[in-house]
Amino acid sequence: MAGTQKSSRGSEPTFEQALARLEEIAHELEGGELPLERAIALAEEGIKLSQLCEKQLTAAEGRIQQLVERMGRPELEPFEPDEGEEE
Repeated sequence: MAGTQKSSRGSEPTFEQALARLEEIAHELEGGELPLERAIALAEEGIKLSQLCEKQLTAAEGRIQQLVERMGRPELEPFEPDEGEEE
């Protein structure tokens, strides 16, 4: 991911950077004109980025839960998207 800024956690990209790179990888893989080894390398990178995004979202959820508890509301309701929204 050359030319992107890294998060304050060291060499890890930010959530937004990882998500943008995942979109690039998906676009490249969807093109279907890749040699097998390149496709495998991109898939591996995508899996790692997906795991990173999941880890960062879980951490953010925990931080939000703590903030809500400090405000005196101990439980959050699960997010339910409207019928017209994508999940």
